[in-house]
Amino acid sequence: MTWGWTGVRGTWGGPEAERSMDLMVERLGVTWTAITLSALQDTPQSTQIQFRDRPTVTDDEVRWAIRAAKERGLKVCLKPVVNVRNGTWRAHINFFDIDVPPEPTWSQWFASYTEFIVHHARIAAEEGAEMFCVGCEMVQSDRREAQWRALVADVRAVYPGLVTYNCDKYQEDHVGWWDAVDVISSSGYYPVDDWENQLDRIEKVVAAHGTPFFFMEAGCPSRVGSPALPNDWALHGAPSEQAQVDWYRAAFSACARRDWVRGFMLWDWPARLYDEADAATDGDYCMFGKAAEAVVHAEYTRAR
Repeated sequence: MTWGWTGVRGTWGGPEAERSMDLMVERLGVTWTAITLSALQDTPQSTQIQFRDRPTVTDDEVRWAIRAAKERGLKVCLKPVVNVRNGTWRAHINFFDIDVPPEPTWSQWFASYTEFIVHHARIAAEEGAEMFCVGCEMVQSDRREAQWRALVADVRAVYPGLVTYNCDKYQEDHVGWWDAVDVISSSGYYPVDDWENQLDRIEKVVAAHGTPFFFMEAGCPSRVGSPALPNDWALHGAPSEQAQVDWYRAAFSACARRDWVRGFMLWDWPARLYDEADAATDGDYCMFGKAAEAVVHAEYTRAR
């Protein structure tokens, strides 16, 4: 399960965060967690990632979260993510392929992004995280193969564990540098009735590389209509626990028939949970106190 998103300063640590992690382990039966934080750049064409500033969690908070997870017997993937302050989805971060003075450039952006990522890779190494994720859903940047390979090399210079990249949904067969990482991962927000088609497509990628695969993200809001478009976090719909249950059952059933799908890092479990009495009226991804909680627990227990 993904824990702590988006990584708001002041929320990682203390009784509420402790309770959140305890309940995640107790209710879901997880064995891994992705400790996931975001840092901001101002616009999709900004070249500075402000990872030392608010609202991003501090290094001490990141260390606390990794240690708290490991104290509970979990394996950890540390996942630093860049977001855009103006609300644009990170997949749209983009620059000219050929440098044009005085326009911002990919090289300027990758310099700042590499500083951000390598900084956290050092923390992952020092705290013994078993996996490190070098990026998440960076669709427009995926084509910058040489720069991603250089970034992975810089990460490996400071971090000895497993390295992965979380590509976006439908992009598994559009990343040309999978051989640079140890594990292929993607965001599995696929429509409830389309899992078989998508798994057939992804299977060809996994077979071609002979590299382990898992879904670094996967989930569905508990809303009417969300199973058909689970990646749309802004979709309007009445709260529906059954909709979320239906999606999880379909996803788990389809993936259980593919032995190359090595697991999930579901989306998501915040550091500060809503009141459990409000679960039925919460239409977001978190399944705390909802019917899907039992579905996840049963699947994870069965899979051990």
